[in-house]
Amino acid sequence: MRGMPSMRRLLRARLSRRCPAALLLLLGALGWAAGGVFVVVVLARGGGVFFSGRCTDEQSRRILARLCLDYRKGALTGDLCEDLCVAQKLIYKRCLYYDQGKKVIEADWRGRPVILKSKKEIFSSYQHLGFLEEMESHGIPESDLLLMVALEIKNALGLELPSNTTGPLWTRRRGPHWKAQLASMWSLLQQEEYIYFSVLQDFSKHVLRVIGSCGHFYAVEYLTAGHAWHNTLFSVKDAVGASFSEIKSQAKAITEIAISFLDMVNHFDNDFSHRLHLCDIKPENFAIRNDLTVVAIDVDMAFFEPKMRDILEQNCTGDEDCNFFDCFSKCNLRSRKCGAVRANNNLQVICDKIFRPWFSLSLRGSTVSFPLQLQLQKAVRDCAEPGYDDVSLLHRTSLTSLSKLYQLLRASQMELQKSGSHSHHVH
Repeated sequence: MRGMPSMRRLLRARLSRRCPAALLLLLGALGWAAGGVFVVVVLARGGGVFFSGRCTDEQSRRILARLCLDYRKGALTGDLCEDLCVAQKLIYKRCLYYDQGKKVIEADWRGRPVILKSKKEIFSSYQHLGFLEEMESHGIPESDLLLMVALEIKNALGLELPSNTTGPLWTRRRGPHWKAQLASMWSLLQQEEYIYFSVLQDFSKHVLRVIGSCGHFYAVEYLTAGHAWHNTLFSVKDAVGASFSEIKSQAKAITEIAISFLDMVNHFDNDFSHRLHLCDIKPENFAIRNDLTVVAIDVDMAFFEPKMRDILEQNCTGDEDCNFFDCFSKCNLRSRKCGAVRANNNLQVICDKIFRPWFSLSLRGSTVSFPLQLQLQKAVRDCAEPGYDDVSLLHRTSLTSLSKLYQLLRASQMELQKSGSHSHHVH
C-alpha cells in the first residue's frame, strides 16, 4: 500500500524513544476508543489566573483567528470549531496565561465559562504526520492507528497501552475530513496534560473534565482555582456562593476541602495500576467544584511511578541533586546515583504547603474546640515534617498520618455541625 513505509518508519521512531516498559493496567480496559475520546478537544474551567506581560487580547484574538483560518482551509477540525469559527457560540473573553507558546484563554461557550488551552499557539508548530500526504484516503489500517496512539500515550505517561485496545477509535475516519481529524488528534497527543485529562476523566473526579476541541486547542471546565495570596487559599464564596462567607461556614468549607485533598491523595496513591506523583503542589494548581471537591487543574508536573523513577534516577554528589521540584529522592554516595524511589510523597507536601496555612488558631477562632485545634496542628506538623530519612518508614507512617488527619477532620465536622445546629436552635 502506497505510503505505508513512511508510517512504519514513524512507528519505529516512536518505539525507539526512551520510556519505561511498564504495562498499563490503568483501571483495566480504558474504554476511550468507543467514545472517540482522542477526537475530542477540551474546554476547561480552571488553571488559575496568571497574567503575563505578553498575554494580550490582541495577540490572543490573532491566534484564534489563525486557528479558524486553518479550519476553513480544512487543515484541522474538532467538535468546537463550528461554534468558534462560524456560529460565534464560543466567544473569547480574556487571556489568562501565556508563556513560551503555552496559551490559556477564558471563553464563553453557549453561556458557560470554559478555558481553552494549547501547549503551542500555532497548529503548524506541532509535529506533522508526513505520511498523510502520501496516503490514499482509505489507506491507514486500524491496527496502525491504535498502535500510534498507544505509543504516544506511553511516551507521555510512562505507561504502556496494548496496541489492540478495544473498539474503533475513529467513527468517521472514512469521511471527507478524516485527514484533518487525524492531524488534529496528533497535535493533541503531543500535549501531555491533554492526555492525562482525557484518559483519567472517566475514572477520577479529581481531574478536569474534557469538554471539546478545535485543532490543537482543547477545553476544560472552568473552576475556582486556588491562590497563595488568598487568606483561605481557595475562594469558597466564588465556588459556592455568599452563604459560606460566615466564619463557621468558612471553617466547615475548609474542613470539607481538606478531606477532599485526603481523598485525592488516597485515590492517586491506590486506585490506578501505578501511583500518580504530583511534583508541583501549590494552590494555583488546584481548584474546587461547587460541591467542594478538589480538582488537579495543572498536571504538567504529574507522573506515574515508572516515569517518576526514570526522572529521579540521575547522577548526584549530594541529596540536593536529587530534588525535582516537590519530588525528591536520596543520593547514594557510593554509586553517585539518586534513588529511583521518591523519598517524600504527595501527602507530605500537601500537609506542608496547603494544610499548614489553614489549621492555625487565627483561622479557626472558636468554631472548633481548642484541644482539637491543637491536635490538628500537631498532626499536620508531623505529616509535613516526619523527622527521619528512612524512605520505607516514611511511607508506612504516612498511612498513619492519613488516618489521623481523616479522624481529626471528621471530628471537626461533627463539632461544626453541632455548633451550627445549636445556633439555629437558639435563634
